Amino acid sequence: MKIISIIPARMNSSRFPNKPMADILGTPMIGHVYKRVKLSPLLDEVYVATCDQEIYDYIISIGGKAVMTSDCHERCSDRCAEAMLKIEKDENIKVDIMVMVQGDEPLTYPEMIDEAVSPMVKDRDILITNLVADLETIQEFEDPNEVKVVMDLEGNAIYFSREPIPSRKKGVLDVPMKKQVCVIPFRRDFLLEYNSMQPTPLEIIESVDMMRIIENGLKVKMIPTKFKTKAVDTPEDLKVVIEIMREDRLYRLSY
Repeated sequence: MKIISIIPARMNSSRFPNKPMADILGTPMIGHVYKRVKLSPLLDEVYVATCDQEIYDYIISIGGKAVMTSDCHERCSDRCAEAMLKIEKDENIKVDIMVMVQGDEPLTYPEMIDEAVSPMVKDRDILITNLVADLETIQEFEDPNEVKVVMDLEGNAIYFSREPIPSRKKGVLDVPMKKQVCVIPFRRDFLLEYNSMQPTPLEIIESVDMMRIIENGLKVKMIPTKFKTKAVDTPEDLKVVIEIMREDRLYRLSY
């Protein structure tokens, strides 16, 4: 199977402008993500998809591969799909699985790629997976920047929200507090099918792309990860990640 990863990144983030190039211990955040994903032995290649020349030039400068895309994309999956089709044309290949890793996940571990992709290799009926991890505090559970998820008994997502779900308001305080971790493998043709679907009402209300799949009656398989990660949504998150990175085993090995 041909398995690649594409890391979408853009400078014009409403919550944190210029975020991909934010410095983390001397390296831009997008550099940490690229180098860590590149360590996965499961991947044939890793690319950064961007509409910003600064990001493109940086990735090329470190010996990486980058693809320039349109600056009109509202969803990361759209940017990844455009990049994937360009890669297939330019390199004369056919991708089987495209692993989307968000450019604001600088603590991604290469083993997380294996966690997310292995179920799809074993079961061809799985069209897409997401990693899922525990939220460890009520503060995280109530943070709208964390995408929460509830699942059925087979581990398929029932609903995603930026609100705290399931509810604790009925006096049941010990509820499963789970978050989506943005390592998301798509089967190639399903990525294109997904992007051809119209945005759905709950996807728009919740501002969570995966709701489009659920609203169209399809399944998102959630795969537990054993790794603790921290996405960078705000400058405050960046400060937390910098302190975590100082003790990170991959960083201390200089990748």
